Amino acid sequence: MSKYTSEELFQRALKVTPGGVHSPVRSFKGLDRAPVFFKQAEGAFLTSVEGKKYIDFCQSFGPLILGHRDAEVAEEVHRMVDTAWTFGATEIYSLELAEWISSTLPFMQKLRFVSSGTEAVMSALRVARAATGRSKILKFEGCYHGHVDNLLVKAGSGLAGAAASSSAGISAEVANTTVVAPLDDEAKLEEVFAAQGKDIAAVIIEPLPANYGLLIQRQEFLKKVSEICKKNGSLLIFDEVISGFRVGLEGMVGKTGITPDLVTYGKIIGGGFPVGCYGGRAELMNMVAPSGDVYQAGTLSANPIGMRAGLTTLKKMQRLDGWNVLEKRTQKFVQSLRDGFAKKGIPLKVEQHSSLFWIHGDTSGKTIRTIEQIPANQSSTFKTLFLKALDKGVYLAPNAYEVGFVSMAHTDELLAEAANIIVGSAE
Repeated sequence: MSKYTSEELFQRALKVTPGGVHSPVRSFKGLDRAPVFFKQAEGAFLTSVEGKKYIDFCQSFGPLILGHRDAEVAEEVHRMVDTAWTFGATEIYSLELAEWISSTLPFMQKLRFVSSGTEAVMSALRVARAATGRSKILKFEGCYHGHVDNLLVKAGSGLAGAAASSSAGISAEVANTTVVAPLDDEAKLEEVFAAQGKDIAAVIIEPLPANYGLLIQRQEFLKKVSEICKKNGSLLIFDEVISGFRVGLEGMVGKTGITPDLVTYGKIIGGGFPVGCYGGRAELMNMVAPSGDVYQAGTLSANPIGMRAGLTTLKKMQRLDGWNVLEKRTQKFVQSLRDGFAKKGIPLKVEQHSSLFWIHGDTSGKTIRTIEQIPANQSSTFKTLFLKALDKGVYLAPNAYEVGFVSMAHTDELLAEAANIIVGSAE
């Protein structure tokens, strides 16, 4: 038991850190209580400074597909810590992970490791602009690509050719290099390209949008995105920071059969340590310095601890057929939630893809594919559910629009227990 409570620690944090947190969603904003301060994590569980144990469905927002501190990963991490922390020079560890990825995913002909998903996206966009000689990037409303300046823009004005930033500190000139289109709308996409196609260097999309709810897209729409890029000479970038190595070994590239020009990764690829990656066609990646003129560098890029944790995680998932195991467990868990809500007449639905799930309000049977289709009471509905579940020992990501993650550490028995708690919290 800590001598401090979460509330006391949060008040201290507010004095030295904006909002008391180092990433906004951790603040419990809108939930009318201080965030829980944790002191320990293991498997599927988090333990707070007060000593309370929680079943964790946040899993650090996705990286921990094996759960917290998996024993095999931990052994490799300890071995690496005893060997070297960082080199700032060439070494074998990043080579081994790069070779494993490139040999496993044929579309990743060449790749470069960075330290975050945001950095990966930023670098991929630079390559796209250099390759096409064009300046604009098209993104979709409801997709999040990190805090890259020109992708923090609101939708709604893309067709008029003027994007508005959704963050202070971003100039209108930078925001206007981004064109925003709605998801799930082939006709609007055609309109955007008819108006601005000759200026669009790349289209970037989360093929499984999972940062603003779980907005599962139709195969036909994703295929249209790919086709229109090829027709107009724009590059297609799949942002697989969340979905990469989460929905399957080949991510959404494998699920959709669509091969983009470039792909960005983060989260799972580092096994719980800060690693990002971008890559794709060799001729594009050969444009990156020192081979080419697209400059990108990083002091701690390809950090050996993250390299070993990532490779150990991915090999273990492959050995255990982990993606299939997780998908079946998650299907069973989600069905328990759906049955529980239905039996008690609770107007909640659950979206699921692979080992991701998202609880939302009733939509009369319609699948939510755009942010406009999200029920207006999503925040208030979630707040009630979240707080009750938290009190009973289940930790969901503390935001109505964040998805939940199931890990290999979540056993069927634990998921059954969690489903009962969540359904009971929704009454």
